[in-house]
Order: sequence, then C-alpha cells, then structure tokens
Amino acid sequence: MNFKNMPNHLAIIMDGNGRWAKKRGLDRIHGHIEGIKSLKTIIKAVMEYKIKYLTVYAFSSENWQRPESEVDSLMTLLDEYIRIELSYLIENKIRLGFIGNIVKIPEKSKKALLDAADRTKDFDSLFLTLALSYGSKEEILNAVSKTAEDLKQGKIASADINDNLFSSYLYTSGMPDPDMLIRTSGERRISNFMLYQIAYTEIYFTKTLWPDFRKKDLIRALQDYEKRIRRFGKTDI
Repeated sequence: MNFKNMPNHLAIIMDGNGRWAKKRGLDRIHGHIEGIKSLKTIIKAVMEYKIKYLTVYAFSSENWQRPESEVDSLMTLLDEYIRIELSYLIENKIRLGFIGNIVKIPEKSKKALLDAADRTKDFDSLFLTLALSYGSKEEILNAVSKTAEDLKQGKIASADINDNLFSSYLYTSGMPDPDMLIRTSGERRISNFMLYQIAYTEIYFTKTLWPDFRKKDLIRALQDYEKRIRRFGKTDI
C-alpha cells in the first residue's frame, strides 16, 4: 500500500479494551492483554509506512480511579510489556519515551520504563511515546506554573512567551504536534488527551474496539487522512 500523504506524528486513543472483554464474557484484563497485541501490530505497520512518531494513550490520570485490582493488573502488564518488548525496540532502533506524571506508577514498573527509555534514547527509527498517568489539563497547568516561575526569576520576559516557548514547558517538548489522532471504540471525545497539541490535528473516529484494531483498520484511517486538506486556518484557494 502506497500513500502520497502520510502523517509524521500519529497519536492514538486506544479505547474499548473493557467492552471487548465484556462482549466475550471475560474479565477486563483480557481486553487489555488483547490490546497489547494490537499495539504490537500497529507499531510494525507504522514503521512500514515510515511514520516517525507514534504516541499512544495508555493510561490516563483519571484511570487511577478504576478498581484497584484492575489498576494493579494494568501496572503488571506495563512492566511485562516493557521487559518483553525491549529487545524488539533495540533491534528495530525504536526510541521509547513517555509523557505524564509517573510519580504514582509502582517502582518496579517505573524502573523498567526508565531503563528502557535510557537504553533506547539514541535510536530514531521510530519515536514511540506512551502517555502514562497522563492528563492534558494537568500538563497545561504545570506548564503555566513553570512559565510563571521562570518569568518571576527573570529567566524569560513576558515578550518572549509565544507558542514555541510555551510548548517547551509541556511534556511533549521537542516533539512535533500530532498530524492525526485516531480514537477507537466509537466514542467521539478527546478525553483530556493532548488538548494543546491537537489544535490542528486531523481526527479520525472508528467504531472498531482497540483489541480488534489491526493493520487493515490503520490503512482505512490513513486513506481517510490522505484525502484531508490541512488548511491550518488558511484557505486552499
């Protein structure tokens, strides 16, 4: 499959794991396990189509409110995923990063995450970013606080504050804004994900539950993106 117009940065809200499991009479954790298979498939497809940045919404700051047993299982899955896939990331020169407030993440999982990020920091075939314990409102408030503190200390002047400077205070500093955002499961909302960064992002909604999302579904999304005309507030005339 050849595409003339591809996103440089693809973001995905991986939604529908719980509903996938419920439809099959399974515990929710089985949906998350199946969702990891989808992630592996999409990472390979993204590399095939030479998309440079992939950011996936893995665990929101609000997800801590879920039942403790589910949260514990998710953290265990995170740890296992990183440890099992690290060799694949290294072999394929994939840089693993993360955005979010990881203070709450259990030490074992946090250590595995930080270690994987450090061991892949020099790679650039794909920039894979996990949004973990992530909330965009918190991210923006933190950025505002840091900007105000630097302003107070005289490190910056009010005249210096613009989009580029403010973006440097966000978790995503150094990353381009997403060109395309995919949300699975049929829900049509952003759910506190990259609110500042997706100002002109092309959004694609699909009813496919994330555990069922495979390469063919990504192709449909990319075909839709290829038809879009990105004006960024301007006219194409």
